[in-house]
Amino acid sequence: MSQPQIQWQVNSPPQVPQWFLEAVKPYTPNSDGLLAAQLLWQRGIRNPEQLAGFLNPDDYQPTSPCEFGQEMKRAVQRLRQAYETGEKVTIWGDFDADGITATSVLWEGLGEFFPQNQQLTYYIPNRFTESHGLNCPGIDKLAAEGTKLIVTCDTGSTNLSEIDYAQVLGIDVIITDHHTLPEERPNVVSIINPRYFATTHPLFHLSGVAVAYKLVEAAYEMMPQIPQQPLEDLLDLVAIGLIADLVQLSGDCRYLAQRGIEQLQKQLKTRSRPGVARLLELCKRSGDRPTDVSFGLGPRINAVSRIQGDASFCVELLTTNDEKRAEQLALETELANARRKSLQKDVTEQAKAKLAQLDLSTTSVIVLQDPQWPVGVLGLVAGQIAQEYGRPTILLSTDGGDVIGNESVAAVETTPINPLLVKIARGSARSVNNIDLYELVKSQEHLLHRFGGHPFAAGLSLPVENIPLFTEAINQQLKQQSAATGGLTAPVLTADLVVTVAQLGKELFQELKLLEPCGMGNPVPKLLIENCWFDEVWNRNTQDFKGGKVQYIKTEFIIWDDATTSGFPGLWWGHYRDEVPKGRCSCVVELDYNNYKKRPEVRLIDLHQAASSYNFSTQQSWILDWRGQDSEIARLKVNNPQKESSTDKLPSSTQTAPLTLDQCPTSWDQLQVWLRRAIKAERPLAIAYPPPLQLSPQEIWKQLVGIAKFLSRTGQSATLVQLQNKLDLSDRALSLGLEALESLGFVVRHQNCSITISWDSLSISSESTDLSDHEMIHAFLAAIEEEQFLRQYFYQVPLSTIQGLVSETTSNL
Repeated sequence: MSQPQIQWQVNSPPQVPQWFLEAVKPYTPNSDGLLAAQLLWQRGIRNPEQLAGFLNPDDYQPTSPCEFGQEMKRAVQRLRQAYETGEKVTIWGDFDADGITATSVLWEGLGEFFPQNQQLTYYIPNRFTESHGLNCPGIDKLAAEGTKLIVTCDTGSTNLSEIDYAQVLGIDVIITDHHTLPEERPNVVSIINPRYFATTHPLFHLSGVAVAYKLVEAAYEMMPQIPQQPLEDLLDLVAIGLIADLVQLSGDCRYLAQRGIEQLQKQLKTRSRPGVARLLELCKRSGDRPTDVSFGLGPRINAVSRIQGDASFCVELLTTNDEKRAEQLALETELANARRKSLQKDVTEQAKAKLAQLDLSTTSVIVLQDPQWPVGVLGLVAGQIAQEYGRPTILLSTDGGDVIGNESVAAVETTPINPLLVKIARGSARSVNNIDLYELVKSQEHLLHRFGGHPFAAGLSLPVENIPLFTEAINQQLKQQSAATGGLTAPVLTADLVVTVAQLGKELFQELKLLEPCGMGNPVPKLLIENCWFDEVWNRNTQDFKGGKVQYIKTEFIIWDDATTSGFPGLWWGHYRDEVPKGRCSCVVELDYNNYKKRPEVRLIDLHQAASSYNFSTQQSWILDWRGQDSEIARLKVNNPQKESSTDKLPSSTQTAPLTLDQCPTSWDQLQVWLRRAIKAERPLAIAYPPPLQLSPQEIWKQLVGIAKFLSRTGQSATLVQLQNKLDLSDRALSLGLEALESLGFVVRHQNCSITISWDSLSISSESTDLSDHEMIHAFLAAIEEEQFLRQYFYQVPLSTIQGLVSETTSNL
């Protein structure tokens, strides 16, 4: 059965008071600030104090770590004792981005008090063999190494039996965490967890890294004579973990993220964290926006444990000062992320194939299993399926290994298993539509081996033989819960603003950027564009930093509507060009900024095919063939249409100057865009492009290499437009050319609207830039050859063929 169409709703623009609009205007010098004011008002920012603290971290008063009261006091006192007595301290972290950054914050912050790798160490569990949380074998290892104090981060709140086991071995435990609280306080020195606060408290939404930072902040305040490095140096790590963990960015979370981004955007210049700087370079981002974390750094850090299981080296990646080591670890991280993308795409396709066999009208919770699915990507795919199909989704890998009895069961939420050899399935669950997934799964804990999580996401394992019963029971449970509310609703996507393509651009981007950092509780603004269409639609597999194909699709396009005379670029991740409708539609997008191409662009979220409301008629004589004519003659024709010759005479119904297409198209889609514009404007269309250039693809490649060497030698820069005009290349072909240069070792850096290119003449020989057996160069040459063929075709195609396109175009309008 096919997936349901996501339902849209549009927020009505509120009437904001004039005083509020005037208060917002100083923050939007290039626009009137109305859209930003409406969004802020919608999101509950409705008084001057709130507004100032929301938009400017200088006007926000951060909350003291002393708000944690006696728990924080006991934690710092125990750390002071360890400092004074020379006890060994171990940080117990977690393998996702929040846990890795939390470990890194404690590693550097507590490293001001304890010698690293001597008195202070850290331990990251293996995702595949240990899973989240404390475990007894790991504690045994730390005890053997002499650890007397464990400080957890982003984990530990519910590991009651493991905490008791550590106590037996003479190890004290301090918990810093933000996950679900146990019913009773664990037997620890201190538990620092913001879940003890009221939901309205400014610290309630802290993620694991932010809680770890608060512990370090308290240690700095209570032992101020010891630290040498500024506390603020940790804030870039805090921002990465906060944003990657998708916590609600309000209160101190927003403040810490704002301050952290201020630090993060300096990395490409200062390289105080060379590993972070190199990751930013590899994902072609600058670090000045939260999306640089959520779509760049965060997925890369998370990918390591998803692919390799062991993510311990990520702490070194984030904290080392060694450029060479940072380069090595960053490249390993980048390759893991490329592998993650391929696996995620494969599993998504397989899951959707299984879904096609289900009757979704009788399915409340999607539960799918497969013996070949890699556990590391199941959470990502489950989240995608849940959003697209509007149902909580649980994906299980049934090749999770055997368990004998309950010897490996140490965490909370477990049930004793018959002491026979049991085949265990492991997987991930993701929720949607505000369904409390944690309680839903917990209702069937008697069927589970182990589980944990929160209302939106959970990890679980269970005997394979229990999966059918679990599936039936959890579906019945949700049906009963939803009966009172009329059953499950279709997925809903809320658009914040209705805009036209003409409104897209830097001014709107800067206005919307006021709301950043965005996250839960303050989502990225969704923009509805009605009655639009796409052209220059093109998809390809993404590539790793070596130019190798990654089996993960992105589709690029230009979006148009009737309000604009020029289209606007955009991307649709994970979708093929065939999924983009040919006719008019409406779509919901997010406005983003492409640091690589130095331009704003939209990220397509969803679209609905629209029935055309247009009914135009046209005449073949509205197409004027001025191809190959002298540019001055063509200019005169445009300015003086009444002086045309009899063969080129304009239709009698109009004396309006024609629209002039002076660049040779490379697709019928491009030509259709101009036809649509001409028909809508009731103006003729003159095709007036010159003959295409005759340079061979090989000659153009040599020219590009020559330009690259010249720019490297002189230190000069060039704009992408200059390169396109010089080499007669499209955006796509030039992009492939620059990627080919990078694959040979050239370093291409984008700065504002220009690029610089450098290379090492000793490491890049002349022979290495030839055409022999080099995949990226061949891809570039193939793109040029394809474009040249198409330009030649559209230069020579008979006028009658183009005229035949008119009826097809009008039928789609």
